[in-house]
Amino acid sequence: QVQLVESGGGLVQAGGSLRLSCAASGRTFNIDTMGWFRQAPGKEREFVAAITWSTGRAHYADSVKGRFTISKDNAKNTLYLQMNSLKPEDTAIYYCKARQLPSYDYWGQGTQVTVSS
Repeated sequence: QVQLVESGGGLVQAGGSLRLSCAASGRTFNIDTMGWFRQAPGKEREFVAAITWSTGRAHYADSVKGRFTISKDNAKNTLYLQMNSLKPEDTAIYYCKARQLPSYDYWGQGTQVTVSS
């Protein structure tokens, strides 16, 4: 079993920055990739960014490229999302996801990010 706990959300003005953290615990030995998704009220959950744990290779949604940076701390089993130049449309609950080989996904409970005009 893997447990994921997000933190770092909050209220920020447009143009501001936040850094989200996702701490993984439990049986994390076979996690292949981790990523961030977000879900705005009334919307489907959408992909934001992902990183391959072994290599650090990152992928981003077009909507956040150049503004968000995903990173990891291997020793701490922690995933980060640095969010800069935030826009009101970034407002959502942000969820951490871990893919455990061969094909099982774990989700955190989410952290709220609110960007005001």
